[in-house]
Amino acid sequence: MEFISTPEDDTCMARMRVDERNRQPFGFLSGGASLALAENVAGVGSCALCPECACVGIEVSGSHVKAVVEGDTVTAYARLLSCGQTLHVWNVDIRNTAGELISNVRVTNYVIKRKKS
Repeated sequence: MEFISTPEDDTCMARMRVDERNRQPFGFLSGGASLALAENVAGVGSCALCPECACVGIEVSGSHVKAVVEGDTVTAYARLLSCGQTLHVWNVDIRNTAGELISNVRVTNYVIKRKKS
């Protein structure tokens, strides 16, 4: 995964090439890899908003609407939907290089305040 800088505090982006590490035996991007990409992007976004906290995914739910073949690259664009003190909810759209929607994923992160030592 390669993270991409965004100008807005409530967004986060990353891209990932589809290769032997994240594809099914049939040569398509694995749905699990798409969910992992989405959870990572949302997690980085929450950590950027709350650097003094630990942010962990507690729910990930996605719909996969189009296949991506090995050799293509997907880009995940996450937008913060809700920013509470303990929960962050993100919507993540994953698109192929042609800009077509591949997956839509909702990620909920739990924000844990770290105890001071």
